Amino acid sequence: MTDLIWLILIIAALPVGVVFGYFLRRNIAVKQAESAESKSKLIIDNAKQKEKEVIYQAREKAIKVLDEVKREEENRRREITHAQTRLEKRESMFDKKLLELEGSQQKLIEKAEKIDEIKQEINKIKEEQIAKVEKISGFSKEEAKEVLFKNIEEQVKADIAHRIKKLEAEGSEEWDKKARSMISLAIERVAAPHATETTTTTVSLPTDEMKGRIIGREGRNIKTIEHLTGTEIVVDDTPEIIVVSGFSLLRRHLAKRVLEKLILDGRIQPARIEETVEQVKKELALDIKKAGEEATYEVGIAGLNPKLVQLIGRLKYRTSYGQNVLQHSIEVAHLSALLATELGADVAIARKAGFLHDLGKAVDHEVQGTHPEIGRDLGKKFGLPEEVIIPIATHHEDAPPTLEAVIVKVADAISGARPGARKDSYENYLQRLEELESVAKDFPGVEKAFAVQAGREIRIFVNPTDIDDPGALKLAKDVAEKIEQELKYPGEIKVSVIRESRVEEYAR
Repeated sequence: MTDLIWLILIIAALPVGVVFGYFLRRNIAVKQAESAESKSKLIIDNAKQKEKEVIYQAREKAIKVLDEVKREEENRRREITHAQTRLEKRESMFDKKLLELEGSQQKLIEKAEKIDEIKQEINKIKEEQIAKVEKISGFSKEEAKEVLFKNIEEQVKADIAHRIKKLEAEGSEEWDKKARSMISLAIERVAAPHATETTTTTVSLPTDEMKGRIIGREGRNIKTIEHLTGTEIVVDDTPEIIVVSGFSLLRRHLAKRVLEKLILDGRIQPARIEETVEQVKKELALDIKKAGEEATYEVGIAGLNPKLVQLIGRLKYRTSYGQNVLQHSIEVAHLSALLATELGADVAIARKAGFLHDLGKAVDHEVQGTHPEIGRDLGKKFGLPEEVIIPIATHHEDAPPTLEAVIVKVADAISGARPGARKDSYENYLQRLEELESVAKDFPGVEKAFAVQAGREIRIFVNPTDIDDPGALKLAKDVAEKIEQELKYPGEIKVSVIRESRVEEYAR
C-alpha cells in the first residue's frame, strides 16, 4: 500500500516537474537570448563606429590627393605657359634674324656684282697697259718676264748662297749640339778604360840560365813550344825576359801560360811540354766560357745558346787595332742601350745587337768572309731574331736599314774613336791623308787640297773664276759625300772650301 501511494505521488509530481522544468528552461533561454542580442548589438555598434572612422579617413585622404593633383596641374599649366611664351619669343627673334640675313645676303650679292664689274674694268685697263708696254719695249709679256727674272736671279744669287749657308749652319749647329749632348751623355755614363794590345807578349824569367833550358838541346824545347802553340819565341840579350810573338792573342796567351807553368815546374822537355799544353788548353777553354758568361751577365742579356756564349768568350783573346774585342762589345752594348733610350728605339734589341755585332771576329781567322757576314750566319745558326741579325750584318754599311742598326753603328764608332782605344800605324796614317787629298783634287776647279788636323779637316782652294759662291757650297757637299762613300775613318772630317779673289794694280 505504501508503495502504491509513493507511485501515485510520483506520477502526480511528474507533470508538475515537467512544467517547472519547462518554465525554468524557458527563463534560461530568454536570458541567454537577451545576452546574445546585446552582444551582437554591441558588435554592430562597434562596426558602425569603425566604418564611420574609415569613411572619414578615406574622405580626408581623397581630399588631400585632390589638392595635390590640383597643385601639380597648376604647376604644369604654369610651366607650359612659360615654355610657350619662350618659344613664341624665340620664334619672333628667329624671324627677325632671318629677315636681317636675307637683307644682308641681298646686299652682299649686290656688292659682289659691283666687284665683278670693277675687276672686269681693271683687267681691261691692265690688258691695254700691257699692250702699250709691249709696243713701246718691243718685248712680249713672256720675254719681259724672262729678262726680269734673269736680272733678279743675278742680283740675288750671291745673297741666296749666303742665306742657304747661314740656314744650314744654324740647323747644323742646332742638330750638332743635340747630337753632341746625347753622345757625350752616353759616353760619360759608359766610361770604360782602354788598353791597346800589341802583337808581342813578354814572359819574365827568374834567371838568365832559364833561357838555355827553354831552348833545350839543339833547340828541341823551343821548337816544340813554337809548334804546339803556333807562336814564335824570341830569346835575345834582354836580361831575364823572353818574348812571345804572334798575331793571335789566344795563341800568345797559351804560350805564355805554358812557359810560366814549365818555369814553375822546372821540368822542361818535349813530353812535359805536350802535357802542359794540353792542360793549359783545358784551362783556357774554361776561362773562355767563364769570360762569356761574365760578359753576358754584365750587359744583362740572358737566354743565349751555351755555344754562342762560348764564342763570345773567345773575343777576350781577340783584338782589333789593339782594342780588346770583348771589352769593346760590352761597351758598344751599353752605348747602344743608352742611345736607344734617348731616341725611343727598342732598348733590348739595341743592347743585344751591340753586344753581338763583332761576333764574327771570334772565328774570322778560321772561316772565310768578313766578320759582319760571319756574324750574320752565326746569328741565323743560333736562332737570333732578325731584328738582332740586321745590325750585326750592316754595322759597317753606309746606310743601315733600321734605327737599331744605325744606333749600333754609331755606338761602334764611338767606342773605336775614343782617345787611346785603338792605334794606327804611321804608314796607314799617311795613306789616309793622301787618299783624303786625292779625293778633293779629283773635282774640277780645285787648285790645291791639304789634309790638316791629323786628317780631321780637308782644306780645298779653288779657282775663283771657275767656281762662284754657290758652286763652292755645292763643291763642299760633293766632296763630303764622296769621302763618306769611298773612305773609312774614325769620327768626322770637316770640309772647308776656300775661294778668294785678288786684284792687283801698281801705282807708278
